[in-house]
Amino acid sequence: MSSEANVRSNKYTLSDREFSFICKLVYGSTGIVLGERKREMVYRRLMRRTRELGLDSFSDYCTLLKNDEASELPNFTNAITTNLTSFFRESHHFDYLRDVMLPEMLKQQRRESDGRRLRIWSSACSTGEEPYSAAITLLEAMGPEISSWDVRILATDLDSNVVATGSAGIYKQDRIKDLEPSMKREWFHKGSGKNLGFVRVDRRLSNLITFKTLNLLHDWPIHGPFDVIFCRNVMIYFDKETQYKLILRYFDLLRPGGVLFIGHSESMPKEIRQFEFLGKTIFRRPE
Repeated sequence: MSSEANVRSNKYTLSDREFSFICKLVYGSTGIVLGERKREMVYRRLMRRTRELGLDSFSDYCTLLKNDEASELPNFTNAITTNLTSFFRESHHFDYLRDVMLPEMLKQQRRESDGRRLRIWSSACSTGEEPYSAAITLLEAMGPEISSWDVRILATDLDSNVVATGSAGIYKQDRIKDLEPSMKREWFHKGSGKNLGFVRVDRRLSNLITFKTLNLLHDWPIHGPFDVIFCRNVMIYFDKETQYKLILRYFDLLRPGGVLFIGHSESMPKEIRQFEFLGKTIFRRPE
């Protein structure tokens, strides 16, 4: 047996009791449901956190959580939550925004003297690629006309670390390798010197976005209505009851005609009939 395996088997064993405690704490604080198939992931991520704290075992870490939950819970949550994203991921949502929704809004508002307001909420923004993709879509689709609109994008996530990354707007250059060359030139600036290999988003994008930490299970200090809400690849981590409550809260915050985007691996709970299904994981609150 290797020395690493000895460490795992003797010093950092994750017992059934400890795993059960962790699962209950995760569910209670985030609504995320962890099962046995996530045990290895939990082991790897909490191993790093346990070592950072200089603790000798998972048992010690669980004791810390029990005795000082308020202080350690944010770090625990950041360690557990998954953040997988990319620019223009599930691009059909941005296509719908560009080709259908924005032209309709522009056409309508050209006939009116007021009401030029547009609000988008990226409710699980991860490291920010989603809201920046939305910002690029708005700026390219609306052109100079956007200057006469009141446009804001709210980007929230449970993980304070990824929110900080999104707010900084700095990414490794390979994160934009699949974007069109013209888009790279227009919206991203290459770093030099110590920032070589990184890009920074253009200020025109960051000026549209407000990043905040938010737990979707807690109160939402948010004022709608929103025209668009992104909630993609989030519900897969929740049980049916939590999904149901979450979707209804989104419904209440959407304006009539507003749309909700969910992830490709998700489906609308069958009990919810308030939305119109537009296809390709796009749902609209009826006018």
